Amino acid sequence: MAGTTGAPRARSTYRHGDLRRALLDAGIALARAGGPDAIVLREATRQAGVVPNAAYRHFASRLELLQAVRAAALAAVAVSMETELARLRRSRSSPAEAARASLRAVGTGYLQFAQAEPGLFRTAFSVPDEVEGETDPAMAGQSGLNPFQLLGAALDRLVEAGVLPGGQRPGAEYLAWSAVHGLALLIIDGPLRNMTRAQTRAMGQRLLDMVEKGLS
Repeated sequence: MAGTTGAPRARSTYRHGDLRRALLDAGIALARAGGPDAIVLREATRQAGVVPNAAYRHFASRLELLQAVRAAALAAVAVSMETELARLRRSRSSPAEAARASLRAVGTGYLQFAQAEPGLFRTAFSVPDEVEGETDPAMAGQSGLNPFQLLGAALDRLVEAGVLPGGQRPGAEYLAWSAVHGLALLIIDGPLRNMTRAQTRAMGQRLLDMVEKGLS
């Protein structure tokens, strides 16, 4: 019988708002499986069940879809960092202890996301834009802050608690970020990728010790 195949029929129209979300979800799934290079607009339309031309109403190019998936990936990184922050005990012996724990939580959440979602992690940093200068809400976690801003807030708390001298605060984000991001890449793509999760967690905590001591 004509028109019956094993694959779902492509749809050329979606209810308002559904298609963009469906394409974005497909792009996220592609990134999760294969990183930024796996994000192909034609494949996203196939997974969404629409004809390719329908996608251009929402994403004019692969780069636009990549940017949207990247924003979603950055938001997910932020949520992972916020989750670790939420686990901190509310009552700590001193503001300094609380500030140090906050910085460690931010770094721990970052490293954990890299290992749990390497494809999305790679995608989050695949486009050469300045993350810290961007205010797109799509890149933020529940707090409204993106990963770079969450790190900045943790460093500000160190200054407020007297742990980090104010004169050493400018540019501290880049020092802390480069150290933790470098370890994340060594774990997911480099010579540390065969380590167990327990080993990488222990190494991550040692690195965070070094970052904290180096900043103060």
